Amino acid sequence: MGADGFSKDARCFHALADPNRLAILCALQQGEKCACDLLADLRISQPTLSHHMKLLVDSGLVAARKEGRWMHYSIVPEAAQSFRTMMAQYARCACEDDAGVSCFS
Repeated sequence: MGADGFSKDARCFHALADPNRLAILCALQQGEKCACDLLADLRISQPTLSHHMKLLVDSGLVAARKEGRWMHYSIVPEAAQSFRTMMAQYARCACEDDAGVSCFS
């Protein structure tokens, strides 16, 4: 994998490397949510939510759409699946493919 691939993967990891952003993703698992609902659930300021949502949207894991004066957010299913696949690549061990390799040696 080239540097571009690592950079894209790092953006996803960075987007998830915060307790508030993990809480946002958990909330979005139930479906699309308005920013106003996320603000109430998380008890954070609007500028803080905007910062977190920018990182999640920029990572590609979350989609945003504007309705009136509010933004609505949802998980991008294809991006979530791609993240799971990408994570599996980093969390694998050579012993999975080669019985001659031991994880405990």
